[in-house]
Amino acid sequence: MRRRTVSGGDLDQVLDDLAAAAPTRREAPAEPAPPARQPERGGLQTEFEFELPRGYVDDEGQVHRTGSMRLATARDELRPQIDLRVKENPAYLSVVLLSQVITRLGTVTDVHAGVVERMYATDVAFLQDFYRRINSEGHTHAAVTCPLCHGSFEVDLSGERLGE
Repeated sequence: MRRRTVSGGDLDQVLDDLAAAAPTRREAPAEPAPPARQPERGGLQTEFEFELPRGYVDDEGQVHRTGSMRLATARDELRPQIDLRVKENPAYLSVVLLSQVITRLGTVTDVHAGVVERMYATDVAFLQDFYRRINSEGHTHAAVTCPLCHGSFEVDLSGERLGE
C-alpha cells in the first residue's frame, strides 16, 4: 500500500478520489432529507440543542447562549488530523472539531475555529463534554441518584438550566 501525505486543503480531494474509485452501485433516487432537528426514519436524532453556561460574546457585544450541534461524521474526525494548526498544537484539535459540528450559536450560523477560540474556557469544556455525550453515548440523558433520598431518576443534560 502506498502512503500519501496531504495538507489541510487536500483532504476533501483525497476523500472524493477514494469515493470515486469505489465500485458504484445503482441506488434509488434520493428522497429529500428531513430537517436535521427532526428524527430521521428509524428515530435517529442528528442534531441536539444546548445552552452554554456563560455564552459567546460576538464583535458587537451580543451574548449567544443557545445553539445546536450535529452528530460528527468520520470526515469530521479525520479532517483535524491533517490540519497544520493541530499538528503544531495537538490541543487545538478540539477547537477545529467543535467548529465543524456546531451548526448554530445564537444567531451566528457561520461557526468557525475563530469563534470557538474566542469562547470562554467553561463553554469550550461544556461543548467538549456535550460532543462526547452525543457522539459516544448517543443521547443527552443521564441516570442520577439523589444524595438525600437515594431515589433514582433521569435528567436531560442538553443545556437546560439546573433546577428548572
